[in-house]
Amino acid sequence: MTAAMIPDQRGRPYQVIRALGRRWPTALGVLSAVVTLGGGDRAAQVTGLGETLLFLPLIYLVVARAGRRWLSWPALGVSFALLIGLRALDVSVTVVAVALAAAALAWSAVGHAAHPGTVRLQALGMVGFAALGLTGLAVDTDLGLYLVAAGWLFHGVWDFVHLKLDRAVARSYAEWCGVLDVLTAGWLLLLAW
Repeated sequence: MTAAMIPDQRGRPYQVIRALGRRWPTALGVLSAVVTLGGGDRAAQVTGLGETLLFLPLIYLVVARAGRRWLSWPALGVSFALLIGLRALDVSVTVVAVALAAAALAWSAVGHAAHPGTVRLQALGMVGFAALGLTGLAVDTDLGLYLVAAGWLFHGVWDFVHLKLDRAVARSYAEWCGVLDVLTAGWLLLLAW
């Protein structure tokens, strides 16, 4: 009898804990939403979340172009540090995000990528999500709220598709980001009431 054929004698509680352990990105996504959402008026929320939305597809593009999925989490850390630093220094997050996006698009267009189709898809995704985020920042707060919420929701779907297909970024990152994105979209829609 092989080890795979022997039933697990540790019982149901162990199996539940083990299953929850595999879902740590989901738990982290929920925790991230609880910690980051709320505070400030609607206009401040739309601005902050609209600016942050500009960085999500940028991470996907950079990681896909680098061809190193393990860079997903370090790229997120750099992005958060950059966002916090720019806001602390009162530097336009939007201008820096657009400049970084342009640089990432240029980088993705030159040289050899390990998976050129994936890089092209990420570049198109970045342009689309950036368009939603930038438009949401440019219009009045009421319409901007819906556009930014749509960007976060669509990015959540983007994450879950990448999780299912196991492409572009680390699976744990896609799961975490998908949960956070959908909860953020829901939060924005609650603000609309």
